[in-house]
Amino acid sequence: MAEKLYRIGEAADLLELKAYVLRFWESEFPQLQPVRTAKGQRLYSEETIALLRRIRYLLHEKGMTIEGARRVLEEGGDIPAGNSDAASRPDADFTRRMEQELRQLRRMLLDE
Repeated sequence: MAEKLYRIGEAADLLELKAYVLRFWESEFPQLQPVRTAKGQRLYSEETIALLRRIRYLLHEKGMTIEGARRVLEEGGDIPAGNSDAASRPDADFTRRMEQELRQLRRMLLDE
């Protein structure tokens, strides 16, 4: 089965962000390199969507700066050293959204 690819508008909706934010993050995070069509349209893979979720989490949930989030991603860690265990746990809202997405994915798979 071919991997699902999302256009920028679809990815932005999935992540509850604006498309311009995704374009901006591409310029700030070298790990973000969506596939481009012959016409230059961005296509985001599931792996890229997962990376975008992680960036959103670091910036929006953890309140990190872009530089701090970039450093965390480059080092492959979750949060900078010295933070408490509580800070590394996702908050209830994040967990609820992830559970909703998983339920939606399960429904989509069962409909195929």
